[in-house]
Amino acid sequence: MKTGFIGLGIMGRPMAKNLLKAGMDLMVADLNKDAVAEVTAYGATEGTYAEIGAQCERIILMVPSGAISKSILFGQDGVASTIQKGSIVCDMSSVTPGESRECYEQLKSIGVDFLDAPVSGGEPGAVNATLAIMAGGEPEVFEKMQPYFSILGSSALLIGGPGSGSVTKLANQIIVNNTIAAISEAFVLAAKAGADPEKVYQAIRGGLAGSTVLDMKAPKILSRDFTPGGTLVINQKDMKNVLNAAHELDVPVPYSAQLYEIMQYLKVHGHIRDDHSGIVQYFEDLADVTVCSPEKYKE
Repeated sequence: MKTGFIGLGIMGRPMAKNLLKAGMDLMVADLNKDAVAEVTAYGATEGTYAEIGAQCERIILMVPSGAISKSILFGQDGVASTIQKGSIVCDMSSVTPGESRECYEQLKSIGVDFLDAPVSGGEPGAVNATLAIMAGGEPEVFEKMQPYFSILGSSALLIGGPGSGSVTKLANQIIVNNTIAAISEAFVLAAKAGADPEKVYQAIRGGLAGSTVLDMKAPKILSRDFTPGGTLVINQKDMKNVLNAAHELDVPVPYSAQLYEIMQYLKVHGHIRDDHSGIVQYFEDLADVTVCSPEKYKE
């Protein structure tokens, strides 16, 4: 069975490679031809959206936004223009629940199944195939995609009907991004007070403040390594999705709203392509202090 994979960015590229390593027959597409060349060198073939629709029974999307997903699927010469009945489209992008449900309904009307299955774990999770996959859709469709999920991640759970995976990803992003902001604020306080931030991290990581987010992002802050595993531009888009979905449901999200504006500040100051651990730079600017390990400070 031939599988289509569209979207070869920071996350999509290693995900596609992992499918190839597992022996999948993969046809790929991306606007970045260097990324396409890299993945085809691993054994994939390149195809247009229409060719992927015509030739692939399983099609995975991993793109930056719901608008892009819909354009790839339903635009002129898009996947839906040639897709065969009984095929499955699995959108693993981070989009709004409404966008996922819209894709579900449009594809269902032409006899094609759809699953929203966004992921958590960032670039390391994509590279190491340890992504957490949260899915929304019909149980039988989820079961058909399980062989792919077992290659790409360490866990996959069907949350509920269409859009449920996207809702779960929004909840995940609220927790992850606001936790990074809290970590940033705490380490700026410690640094301004003259404490060694490396020792502060080691002291608190085994207690109640310890978390996967702390262990992934504190070392990047301390080493001043803002090379993106998850860019601020993508996470700001996710927080905008949070705000839009929350407003539709009349759910106040004051922390997330403030964090969106913090990310806007970082965008204005040229940091939007940094890893989201770069949120610390906002708090550093407020306090006029830099958080880093003593060794990094000596440099």
